[in-house]
Amino acid sequence: MTMTINSDALKVMAQINKKNGAGTVVFASEVNIPARITTGSLTLDTVLGGGWPMNHWVEIVGEASHGKTAIALKTIAANQAKNPDFTAVWIAAEQFDSGYAEMCGVDTNRVLIVETNSMEDAFDAVIQFMESKSVDIVVVDSLPALVPSAEDEKTMEEFTVGRGALITNKFFRKVSGATKRLMDGSERPVLGLMINQYRMKIGVMHGDPRTTPGGLGKDYAYSIRCEVKRDEWIDVGTGESKRRVGQTIRVRTIKNKTYPPQQTAYMDFYFSEGGPIDQGSYDFGKEIVAMSLLNGVVERRGGWLYYNNRKWQGAINLINSIREEIDLQEELTAAVLDTLKHGSVIQAVVVSEDDAEE
Repeated sequence: MTMTINSDALKVMAQINKKNGAGTVVFASEVNIPARITTGSLTLDTVLGGGWPMNHWVEIVGEASHGKTAIALKTIAANQAKNPDFTAVWIAAEQFDSGYAEMCGVDTNRVLIVETNSMEDAFDAVIQFMESKSVDIVVVDSLPALVPSAEDEKTMEEFTVGRGALITNKFFRKVSGATKRLMDGSERPVLGLMINQYRMKIGVMHGDPRTTPGGLGKDYAYSIRCEVKRDEWIDVGTGESKRRVGQTIRVRTIKNKTYPPQQTAYMDFYFSEGGPIDQGSYDFGKEIVAMSLLNGVVERRGGWLYYNNRKWQGAINLINSIREEIDLQEELTAAVLDTLKHGSVIQAVVVSEDDAEE
């Protein structure tokens, strides 16, 4: 049975819209769902519900050198490839390595760098860019590297406990207005991406001893929090010729207000030459096969894999076909993402080397 809004509520709605502007109060059915942008990884896109949700803040958190910056750079590179007008802002509290960014596929001519480790200056720049509605993503790399002015101005012997947390919480209260867009979807959406690192609590004997700089209040502002961890190294060769060319990155959504949380994605990322794919790339072929099998897009019968009127013996042959055939790659990717419309919930999945060689 369909119910209608009573006249008194409609009267209040009209009064508020007259006072604050048209569109301040609208029907929920009229709200435009913000688009999502790709992470550059099909597996991560799937566990997030189709990619990063725009007009939200997300956090990538983990230990040092586990792949957090690579995920942010691959996000920028993948969307630059899709959209020639895609514009990124990178708040470089730490040194920005343009060579590493270009290795990941980033067009550095379309990235604006704000090089400062002043917490106040960095946060003011973020708010200004977001309020301008002229950029698509703002990345802060990283929160632990930002220094409050009260701490920077004092000597090493003077204490400034809690200043960073206070300023960070104030920032997220202020930036929420800058991140919002008209509910009809007519304004350019933006994504805020914060890179953070774990720290250890002092004297904690029970429970999770890890915490993150910036205080606990900031965690409420994030729509998505992703925990990044290296699963294993990827080596090639044997004996003295053996060398490290990449790593398997595990990403778990520890919070997700836009899709079912507590899901896990695995990506093989190659940071050196000598692997089966280019340096600075995810093994997209392996990801597509894994997700296609999990979602029933590709059917497995014994050692054979079937899709439409084609078949492959073993996953490695399908992976090679995907790497060589752009049309097949795009078709399977679209088919996997289409399963999200039917409410599929994805859990961790890995195509092992043994499986690939069947």
